Amino acid sequence: MLGNVMQISMTSQRRSELTCTLRRKQHQEDRKSEGTPKKQELEPGFPVASLCLSCMRMSFGLTFKRTAKVRWRANFSQQCSLRSTGLFVPPSPPLDTEKVKELQRFITLSKRLLVMTGAGISTESGIPDYRSEKVGLYARTDRRPIQHGDFVRSAPVRQRYWARNFVGWPQFSSHQPNPAHWALSNWERLGKLHWLVTQNVDALHTKAGSQRLTELHGCMHRVLCLDCGEQTPRGALQERFQVLNPTWSAEAHGLAPDGDVFLTEEEVQSFQVPSCSRCGGPLKPDVVFFGDTVKPDKVDFVHKRVNEADSLLVVGSSLQVYSGYRFILTAREKKLPIAILNIGPTRSDDLASLKLDSRCGELLPLIDPR
Repeated sequence: MLGNVMQISMTSQRRSELTCTLRRKQHQEDRKSEGTPKKQELEPGFPVASLCLSCMRMSFGLTFKRTAKVRWRANFSQQCSLRSTGLFVPPSPPLDTEKVKELQRFITLSKRLLVMTGAGISTESGIPDYRSEKVGLYARTDRRPIQHGDFVRSAPVRQRYWARNFVGWPQFSSHQPNPAHWALSNWERLGKLHWLVTQNVDALHTKAGSQRLTELHGCMHRVLCLDCGEQTPRGALQERFQVLNPTWSAEAHGLAPDGDVFLTEEEVQSFQVPSCSRCGGPLKPDVVFFGDTVKPDKVDFVHKRVNEADSLLVVGSSLQVYSGYRFILTAREKKLPIAILNIGPTRSDDLASLKLDSRCGELLPLIDPR
């Protein structure tokens, strides 16, 4: 069992092959076994990952222009393959063989494992995070995420947000799972993972096939009306944006987490924002903005999953946000063993029996969940 753990020098080609193998297994086997929760829904025709990691691309410096065929086109500059996603991944030490063995023992002993993931698991898919040292949004810029109260109260704030999101959406929605997402999906398929709680809103766990999943902060692939509560797919809203802004164009000035790009105020001023097609109310992505709170019923649901678990693994989260940190406190009260995989310190390092500073996509595929 520990033989695979010793192969610390796994090449990028081998990791790509492993990713494809995990994906093929998941699509070949029937996952609708008794007691399996209904698969999380994104939107009609939502694409499941179909490319190997070595074939995927990520791009920066987006420019949106109107084409002759009345479709929006993204012109990408500074293209690079996902082998270069170190742009958003903080530096980390080489994998420690003994630490990997300890994590293998931790997973082997776990029978009802709960995993909580954060932005650090998705940086290797090309999505920046907020807090990583040197490469997170806070380290790279003086910009801060939108606040819930500002969005709800101010139409100009909503206009600026949706203009930026409109430009960034094609890129954000195209991101694909990396080996860490596929590994956790495989753990679920093999019966190792009891429940997965993610603080991310990028839908990458769903794309990887995870079903025993709670999206703690919601999902960017859904849109919510603030007045009547109507939910619609984000892709449908993109089409409405296009119809309302037939001559609008803008050039992005950098990437931000959660689907944002940076635009100038001049570009934003002429952008038209649609209202709810059902009641005319303002639209908001179905996510928890900063300054908002997670719904109590969702918090209660996750607490129940923690109480059912016999161990907890944190993957790619500094746990600085209380909405996720509180479940670590619950696990500690239950005296559950806690392991943390995250580059850099976290809020709960002193509560963990095991801490690893490694890339999620390099380490998790090395672990045998059986």
